[in-house]
Amino acid sequence: MIAAEALAAGLDTPAWCELAGLPRNADVRDIRDTFEQALAESGIGLPDRGLAQRHALRRMAARLVEGETTLADLVTEHWWETEVETAAEQAFMALIPQCDCCIEYTTGFDRQTWEAKLRDAALALTSSPPVGPGC
Repeated sequence: MIAAEALAAGLDTPAWCELAGLPRNADVRDIRDTFEQALAESGIGLPDRGLAQRHALRRMAARLVEGETTLADLVTEHWWETEVETAAEQAFMALIPQCDCCIEYTTGFDRQTWEAKLRDAALALTSSPPVGPGC
């Protein structure tokens, strides 16, 4: 859909056309390579890995606030590997356990309080100034 939207917005390059035509079950590496080529053809640079992870963390917090994801989804991701910089990012990250087995240590056996704190931290993160373009 991103490729189709890019084409509709006027980013008509060979790589965007190729990307729009790839099937849903295409190899992830092919999709990524073609996406990077399409961005390059359009003069759009990718953020470095750390900044991209911070953007993704902010989007995950927004999905949590909007009820589009579950708390379990946070645990299954590898957010603990994300290097954060702002106080809002740090507060949110401090509440995300590294794995399912660590939830009890994070929650202090009070899951309801943990969930409320996590949602509050997610709201604070999504309300904070963006870390850069694209957030």
